[in-house]
Amino acid sequence: QVQLQESGPGLLKPWATLSLTCTASGASLTAGNYYWRWLRQPPGKGLEWIGSIGSSGRTIYSPSHEMRTHIFRDTSTNRFALQLSSATPEDTAVYFCARSIRGDGLDFEVRGQGTLVSVSS
Repeated sequence: QVQLQESGPGLLKPWATLSLTCTASGASLTAGNYYWRWLRQPPGKGLEWIGSIGSSGRTIYSPSHEMRTHIFRDTSTNRFALQLSSATPEDTAVYFCARSIRGDGLDFEVRGQGTLVSVSS
């Protein structure tokens, strides 16, 4: 059974770098033809796809976030991470990590419970 758990600071100041980690258990990040995703849901808004890293290590980013986003992984700990630079209050959202068979989009087979990140001075 695949399980995902997000972790990271819940509060950061504007212009800081938002950094989150997703720990995967029950499956290796390098196995199969999967994409490991970051999604977010701002308050009162719909789910957004931020980016993905495939089992090959290939990364894909949403054009809306590409300039500020970096997704990478540590295969020794089976974790993948999100860095979103120059955070603003508009980045306040519940952030989820998930696994999908597709590179982009909002669908997922399994998703973490999510972690709230607030950007505020």
